[in-house]
Amino acid sequence: MKILHFLVIGKNQEILATLKRIIENNTGWYAYLMEDENELQSFLDRHKIDVILLSSGLSELTEIGIKAYALSIDDNIKVVQHFGGGSGLLKNEVYQLFPELCPQTDLSEQTIRT
Repeated sequence: MKILHFLVIGKNQEILATLKRIIENNTGWYAYLMEDENELQSFLDRHKIDVILLSSGLSELTEIGIKAYALSIDDNIKVVQHFGGGSGLLKNEVYQLFPELCPQTDLSEQTIRT
């Protein structure tokens, strides 16, 4: 099982809390929350992050700066703009980033009816 560490950055505390709950509802997924993007540098100096989720309330310029900085220190960090859509959408976004995590369907057991 791959463990993933998320950093969720946004300005709405309720949305951040919801995203943390959705993320941590998955085994091996852990979320840190950040409202002040100015703390990013010191945070990334202390923590290994796999995914940065950009939530609501950030300016476009701030988002560009976050992505550029994160990738400059670790080009393996995935940065995703996530503005809602439920837990299914979030999981699919993560599975696109890490296809090896996507649960595989055994097609050999499916019957095609004609």
